[in-house]
Amino acid sequence: METTTIDLAPAAAEVARVVAGVHDDQLGDPTPCPGMPVGALLDHLVGLTLAFRMAAEKVPQPDGPSADAGALADDWRSRLPAQLDALVAAWRKPAAWEGETEAGGVRMPAPDMAVVALDELVVHGWDLAVATGQGYAPDGGSVRPCLQFADSVPDEPEARLGLYGPRVPVPDDAPLLHRLLGATGRDPGWRGA
Repeated sequence: METTTIDLAPAAAEVARVVAGVHDDQLGDPTPCPGMPVGALLDHLVGLTLAFRMAAEKVPQPDGPSADAGALADDWRSRLPAQLDALVAAWRKPAAWEGETEAGGVRMPAPDMAVVALDELVVHGWDLAVATGQGYAPDGGSVRPCLQFADSVPDEPEARLGLYGPRVPVPDDAPLLHRLLGATGRDPGWRGA
């Protein structure tokens, strides 16, 4: 049986573009993630790009990514693009898609983990873009599997805890990205300061 793979490169490139547009005076600004200012979201992106790269390499980490503005690495402007590139490269290796893997203490089949990694990039890329007043245009090939994944998460609070907030109603004919955002508990109309 052949495993269908996804390419994280388009989503990673869009996140890198958004990261490059973040200004230092925006690090304390709010994001669509309650209690997570821009600096904390950037710290989370630094951690998740490493965690999901290690998941592709089958090297478990004891802890999941943090989201702490005080822990944001001083070199985040260069570290994040480099880690995004490394994440993409790791998931391009055939062995990444074999068996099971782990990230943040969660173990699942490797192809499912790749979709979770993609979902983190696409959704948090939007969070960062709207929080910093930037445009955001992920490709449909990245958004579709994320929407399928988000739609598969039950509406029960315990199933969504730590993953998504309560669903936000979005019209069925809304753009793919807006439907994904609603499925993850985000208001597609959210705007930053």
